[in-house]
Amino acid sequence: MKNSAAGEAGGKQKEKAQRGVQSAEVSGRLLHALVRAREPLALTDLAESAELASAQAHTYLVSLTRLGLIKRDELSGRYEPGPLSLRLGLLHLEHQPVYRAAVPHAAALAKAIGHTVAICIAGPRGPTIVRYERSGFPLHVNLHVGTVMSLTKTATGRVFCAFLPAERVQAMWATQTKRALDAFASADEQRVFEATLGEIRKRGIERAVDAPSPGASSLSVPVLDANGELGAALTVIGSSGALDVAFDGSIARAMRAASDAIGRELASTS
Repeated sequence: MKNSAAGEAGGKQKEKAQRGVQSAEVSGRLLHALVRAREPLALTDLAESAELASAQAHTYLVSLTRLGLIKRDELSGRYEPGPLSLRLGLLHLEHQPVYRAAVPHAAALAKAIGHTVAICIAGPRGPTIVRYERSGFPLHVNLHVGTVMSLTKTATGRVFCAFLPAERVQAMWATQTKRALDAFASADEQRVFEATLGEIRKRGIERAVDAPSPGASSLSVPVLDANGELGAALTVIGSSGALDVAFDGSIARAMRAASDAIGRELASTS
């Protein structure tokens, strides 16, 4: 009898310990709705996606905005992930094998070549800078941790298009075309782009000169894991004219060496 009573009490305690906070779970529905949308949402659309009344959603959004998990654009009135959400996402990334392996090599590369190096991974909206190792002279470009790179107009974006599975590229592409970051003017332009991707796969490196910002150029190489899948990209950014963008130049060779070293580390720990 005592054992039975103890077991019943233990079961009740376990049930009590597992009981969640409803308000937190409702807040989670709003956050999930933003993730699914992959773009800022108006209150009515966000509430509908989270299956909430607009008045109820607004109450939760006030608290989520205060916490920094969500932010509201003052001009459009639309809601999007806030700075705390970004920091939580970056904290999660810091525990990923490719990020841990790439950081020391990116820092060493920046020091060796005297140019800024960015580590980029595939985010829901496109290639996203998750680490920015500054070196050399300051660059007058609006790049920072969290910046989403254009799929067509940047060397980084084209590397991701070349090496990521088509379905993942399509998901990012849909988001970027909605945001008017990328669009082909004609079918011929699209065919030229696809041919360019084939060349990038053969070379294993891509460059952008005076693009997307005048006066700034870049080189980007893929970081492949043990299965040959793209885990990240290393992108070197520098002033046009000062950055050697030759595919067989010293900077390109140093980038390939760093990428290969990261790949070997990933293979050894997989």
